[in-house]
Amino acid sequence: MLTAEQIRAGRALVGWSGAKLAEAAGISLQTVRRMESAVGPGRSSVENLEAVRRALEGAGVVFLDAARDATAGPGVRLRS
Repeated sequence: MLTAEQIRAGRALVGWSGAKLAEAAGISLQTVRRMESAVGPGRSSVENLEAVRRALEGAGVVFLDAARDATAGPGVRLRS
């Protein structure tokens, strides 16, 4: 599952505003703001969370899973 920090960082890496992410994902700006807040993406629908993931991945963001590397937490990077 994506974290609020990964969503914010991914958006920052590609230089997108919250409104741009909302548009690209086909969700409301309010939903993006909630996902990026302390509430986090846990209260969002699976469909909305996957829409955000697809939009950011389409822009070149790679999400790093903490489960794959026990020494590091979740993160993001740009596709090379």
